[in-house]
Amino acid sequence: MILNKEEKFKHVFDTLKEKQTEQSMFNMFLENYPEDWKQLKITFSKFNRSKQFGKTIPLPKPEQSLRKEIRVWLKKQHL
Repeated sequence: MILNKEEKFKHVFDTLKEKQTEQSMFNMFLENYPEDWKQLKITFSKFNRSKQFGKTIPLPKPEQSLRKEIRVWLKKQHL
């Protein structure tokens, strides 16, 4: 969960000098918000350690999760 996600994505989007693609926004987000990225990874690893045998609820990896959120945000901007 990223706090103030809309504001952060907007900042990354406005900061990018090259074409705003999912990959370029992903890279810039990692540069600008390392603490948020670290928190996503911590949440994922805690979840993986807490799973009980036979009761798994799939949680996307942090990379997949962030890319999906960026993709959804980009689509909303182009409407």
